[in-house]
Amino acid sequence: MLWAVVVHGQQAIPTAVAVPTNNAIILHVYARGVQIYQCTQDIKDTSHYVWTFREPQATLFSSADHMQKVGKHYLNTTKSPTWELSDGSLISGVKLQQASSPDSVAIPWLLLRGIAESGKGSLTNVVFIQRLHTHGGLAPKSADQSQKGQTLQVPYTAEYLFYK
Repeated sequence: MLWAVVVHGQQAIPTAVAVPTNNAIILHVYARGVQIYQCTQDIKDTSHYVWTFREPQATLFSSADHMQKVGKHYLNTTKSPTWELSDGSLISGVKLQQASSPDSVAIPWLLLRGIAESGKGSLTNVVFIQRLHTHGGLAPKSADQSQKGQTLQVPYTAEYLFYK
C-alpha cells in the first residue's frame, strides 16, 4: 500500500484516501457509535453465512474527549452515509476510495465525495469527506446458520474531516 507524504497528526494518510491539495478542511469531528451488521446467507455460497453491513449509528463530537455533542452520523432514506450537525446543516456522501486502517481490527479509512447538502451551517459547500483514525467497527469474520437474521452492533470510533 502506498502512503502519502501528507501527515495528519502523527499518522501518514494513505494516498488512496488523500484529498486533492486544492481543498481545505472546514470541519473536523470525532465519532463514537456502532456499525450495525445482520447475519445473512452468503450470496456466493448459500451454504455459508456472513455478517452484512446494514448501517452506522454514531454521535459526532467537537473533540476527542467525546464531551460536546455536535451532531450525528447515519444512513439516509436513500442509504447514503449522512452527517447531520446541530447547526441544521447536513451532507451525504458517496464512497470514492478506501484504505485499510493501520489498526487491523478497525473499519477502513475512506474518502467520500459530498453529494447532497441541506441547511446552512458548517457542512455547506463540502466537497470531500475523510474517515480516518478508526478503531473497532469490524464485523466478526465468521457466522453460522443459528445466527441468521440476527443483528450485531459493533462499537467504533473515527475522525471525520470535511473539505471545501
